[in-house]
Amino acid sequence: MNGTVNGAANGTVKGAASGAANGTVNGTALKVRSWLAFCRLQARAVTVYRADYALGLAGLIIQIYLFRVVWVAVYGEHRTVHGVTLPLQIAYSTIVSLQSWVFMPRASEQIPQRVREGTVAMDLLRPLGFLHQVIACQVGGTAVLLPFALVGLPFAVLAGGAVGPASALAAGEYVIALLVGWAVATLLQAVVGMLAFWTLEVSGPFMIYTAISQFLAGALVPLWFMPEWLRETASVLPFQASSYAPVAIYLGRVQGSGAWVLIGQQVGWAVVVWVILRLVWRRVFRRVTIQGG
Repeated sequence: MNGTVNGAANGTVKGAASGAANGTVNGTALKVRSWLAFCRLQARAVTVYRADYALGLAGLIIQIYLFRVVWVAVYGEHRTVHGVTLPLQIAYSTIVSLQSWVFMPRASEQIPQRVREGTVAMDLLRPLGFLHQVIACQVGGTAVLLPFALVGLPFAVLAGGAVGPASALAAGEYVIALLVGWAVATLLQAVVGMLAFWTLEVSGPFMIYTAISQFLAGALVPLWFMPEWLRETASVLPFQASSYAPVAIYLGRVQGSGAWVLIGQQVGWAVVVWVILRLVWRRVFRRVTIQGG
């Protein structure tokens, strides 16, 4: 009798454990499929408007050329300024411009439209959380733009200029810093996009954010040319993680332990901004109102 009871109990426990394990695996698989689906969705959206992005790439090359003209004029007869040669500065501007173009916010800019049209209600019912949807869409948009960037790279080099990485180690550190910088930029853009749940439109906030972030990120003027007080301020803010930090490592302006300290700072900001985004989302979720039909 005891053997029968014990066998039944063990069978029940094993069945429950097996069911729980299968449920966890199936839930994870569903989330992975949802992630890939959102990535593909945003990728298709970009390819539908590929002519627009091609024109944007042409505008980027013109911008790179204009940066070169400006820096040539600034340097004049000087070979170096603050220890930075003209070819190095032009290479910096070229790489940063390409990065900024690939990092352009796409998914977060769609949040206001979803809120106004009420489609965010359907987003909340999907198996993938809303924040993960936003990030997955940005992943898809960035991934599909990489081929455009590779096609435009030779033209960008001709219009501006480029130099190789300071070393093989610097190249590897650059890739790591670039990925973390992308994460920081994406999360910051998502935080700004969340304002749509209060304002329904974020064109103004995005313009303010873009102006401040591009300047403090070193996308317009490198941090090494800024006044000391401004450079120190920008170096402790998250914006420089997406532009200055990766390129400074690539060019060898930050080397050795300094490079890893900079990457560690990037990772720290990624965690902090993710926590802020989660807190904002909790507020949003409590007070969300669906606009439209």
